[in-house]
Amino acid sequence: MITILCSGSRGDFQPYIALAQELKKLGKDVRITGMRDFESFIKSYGIDFYPIQADFKTLNVDEKMLKQAQTADNPFKMLLAFNKMKKYGISIANEFYSACVGNELVIYHPGCTLGYFAAERLGIPSILASPFPMHKTKEQTSVIQYGRVKATPLKNIISYSMLQGMLWLASKDSVKGLWKKEFGGVPKNFGKPYERHKDEKHPAVVSCSNFVFKRPSDWNENIHQYGYWFVEEQTEYTPSKELSDFLNSGDKPVYIGFGSVFHADQKETLSKLIIDALNKSGNRGIICGMGKFDNLPRNIIAIDSIPHSWLFERVAAVCHHGGSGTTSAGFKAGVPSIVIPFANDQHAWAHRVYDLGVGSKPIPIKELTSGKLSDAINYVLQDKIIENAKILGKNIATENGARDCAKVIVDSLRR
Repeated sequence: MITILCSGSRGDFQPYIALAQELKKLGKDVRITGMRDFESFIKSYGIDFYPIQADFKTLNVDEKMLKQAQTADNPFKMLLAFNKMKKYGISIANEFYSACVGNELVIYHPGCTLGYFAAERLGIPSILASPFPMHKTKEQTSVIQYGRVKATPLKNIISYSMLQGMLWLASKDSVKGLWKKEFGGVPKNFGKPYERHKDEKHPAVVSCSNFVFKRPSDWNENIHQYGYWFVEEQTEYTPSKELSDFLNSGDKPVYIGFGSVFHADQKETLSKLIIDALNKSGNRGIICGMGKFDNLPRNIIAIDSIPHSWLFERVAAVCHHGGSGTTSAGFKAGVPSIVIPFANDQHAWAHRVYDLGVGSKPIPIKELTSGKLSDAINYVLQDKIIENAKILGKNIATENGARDCAKVIVDSLRR
C-alpha cells in the first residue's frame, strides 16, 4: 500500500487524486489520507481514503482565523496565519502517523512533513509531492514572492527559504509533539526535510507545467517536474437544462468564481460589482459558487460547483482567485484568464498569467472595482491574448505530469 498524506481545501486534494489514479493504473494499491470531510469526494474517483476523524468543527477551529489565512496577502501575514494554525496539526498528528503504518511508501504534501519522519522511523521510503515548485533555485522566484520583488539569484534563493520556512512552521510542532509523547524525543535529524530528497529511492515530484514555470536547471536530478497533475473525471458531466440552454443561447460567457476563498458576507458587494462589470463590457457571464440570486439579468446565470475541465472549454474567459488548481485548469482549457488574488500564492499565479501573455494584470481583491473588472474582460478578449491562451493550452496538452511522476514513484520502489 502507498499512502498519500494531504491537507487543505478540495482544490488542494485534486492533484493528489490525479497522482493516485495513475499509481493505480501502474498496479499499486494507493489511498489518500485527509480530514473526513473529503471522504465522499475522494472515493467518488475510485480512490481509497483513510479518514482523519477530526474536522474543523471538532477541533474548534476559529473561523476568523481561517478567514485570515485565506486572505493573507503578504509574506508576514502568511507567517502569522501559519503560526496560528500549527496547534491544530498537533491534535491530529497521531492519526496521520497511524495512516503511515504498514505501508511500503509514504507520499506527502509539503504541509504534512510528518510523512517524512514517520517513513524514516518505519524504515520505508518517502516522496515529497508538491503542488507547486518549492525547491531552492537561483533561476526563478518562489510562489510567495513572484511578481512582488525584482528577481535576482540571491533574492530567489531567499524566497524559497521563506516558502519552506512557512510550510515547516505549520507542521514541525505536530511532529515534535507526537515524537516527544510517543517516542521520548524529537526525530533524528529533525529539521526541514524538503531538500533531502536527492536520490533515486527518495525523489521529489512537482505538479507544474514546464510551459508555465520551466524546471530550473540547478535542481537536483531527482526532482521531477513533467507537467500538471490533472484528474480524470469518472463520468461525463451532464449540465442542467438551464445551463445548457444558457450556453447555447448566445456568445460564449465569461466565467467568474472564487472557490473556497469566497465568503457569504461578500456576496452582495461582489455580485453587484460583477453584474455591473459584465454589463459595462457587454458580455454574458456565469457566476459560480456564490449561491442563488434573485432577478439576475438575462445575460447572467448563477451555478453551483461544476467540473472546470468541462466548463472552461465552453467559456470566453475565466475570472477567479488564482488558486493553483483553478489557474492550471484555465491554462489547460486554452482560454484567457483574469486573476483576482485574495492571498498567499494566488498573487504569483496572477502575475504569471500576465507575464505569459494569457491574461490581464492582477487585480487584488482589495482593489477590485466594476470598472477594473470590465477593463480586464475587454483586455483578455483581444485576439492576441486569445491566441496566446490557445497556444499555451495546446502545449500543456503535450504533457502528462501525473502519469510521468507516478512512473518515477514506482521506479523508486523497484530500486
